[in-house]
Amino acid sequence: MSNGKIKLNIGGDKAIWVVVILFSIYSILAVYSSSSSLAYRYQQDNTEYYLLKHLGILGLGLVLMYLTHLIPFQWFGRKSHYGITLSIFLLIAVLVFGTTMFDAKRYLVLPIINLTIQPSDFAKLALLIYLAWILSKAREEISDYRYFLTLLLFPTLIITGLILPSNLSTAAIVFFTSLVIMFIGRVRMKFLLITVGSLSVAFLIYLAIPKGSDSINRTSTWDKRIESYLGKSEEGKWQITHSKIAIAEGTILGKGPGNSNQKNWLPQVFSDFIYAIIIEEYGLAGGFGLILIYLILLFRGIRIATKSNNIFGTILAFGLSFSLVFQAFINMGVTVGLLPVTGQPLPLISMGGTSIWFTSIAIGIMLSISRFVEDTEKNVEAYA
Repeated sequence: MSNGKIKLNIGGDKAIWVVVILFSIYSILAVYSSSSSLAYRYQQDNTEYYLLKHLGILGLGLVLMYLTHLIPFQWFGRKSHYGITLSIFLLIAVLVFGTTMFDAKRYLVLPIINLTIQPSDFAKLALLIYLAWILSKAREEISDYRYFLTLLLFPTLIITGLILPSNLSTAAIVFFTSLVIMFIGRVRMKFLLITVGSLSVAFLIYLAIPKGSDSINRTSTWDKRIESYLGKSEEGKWQITHSKIAIAEGTILGKGPGNSNQKNWLPQVFSDFIYAIIIEEYGLAGGFGLILIYLILLFRGIRIATKSNNIFGTILAFGLSFSLVFQAFINMGVTVGLLPVTGQPLPLISMGGTSIWFTSIAIGIMLSISRFVEDTEKNVEAYA
């Protein structure tokens, strides 16, 4: 504090801060419009209810991002084992005590504070940090297949296996992202091919097994979505149909803010299909603009990774940026009908709590790595 003024210590990649602001603007406009029918149904037409709630969630996300970017990113690596352990306990807890929504147990309600969290959001971030830390600290050990199994693959399979019963798409995204991080971390290609080959055979066997209406857990939902995507079933196609109608009606410049018609028909329009509403209201220009912002985030993440002289920071910066953008493209792919319906939110855009908060923490860690890079460059210049 100087001259009676408080100076915020904001550091890191300035472009990423701008990207976050642009995401927030997109999110506020899209959530306010898409949640109007929900407000009419459950809040006596109080359309500001969900907007104010979302503003609070976004605001807390920004605070978490700011606080996280002040913490040296190495601290997260040193605590990553605790993160993995806590993730396992939370994922087991949600399977046993979780709240059932949409035929799946994905949420835990914390007592006293009555806060609903989705443990998979924490688990995928914790796993990513753990993998990056092990890849940077045990480079010699993981060249041995036994250590690869115990240090990398086994924890990955435990986390994704616990997510799988309630959320196949999240488990698949987390597992694929983990493999990409291992590849970047220079795990032997032979180990990765053996892993992918084994799991591919297991998946093909699963598809070949006859399944009836008595399929347990979420398997019946998985089957219906796969069959719908392959054109073997009409069930569920109406979601993609209304999504495509929204995109078609958006044309180049869109109908304008709040003028979407399909928001009254699409399920989870404020989350899973929010990209369709963005295109309907802001046109292909708005849709491609959002894609460009995600690509800028990926580019800046890769730039941070390449400039970092810390192996953990390099792997983590790439992994975090890739994970966020990959999930975004999965959501967009579902919206335009390129992929089966998955139920994945659009990062930093869709209405939600823990998804936005842990995404904010992830970006905060990227900014922390960027601060480290900037400090290193300043020290080099000082001694030059």
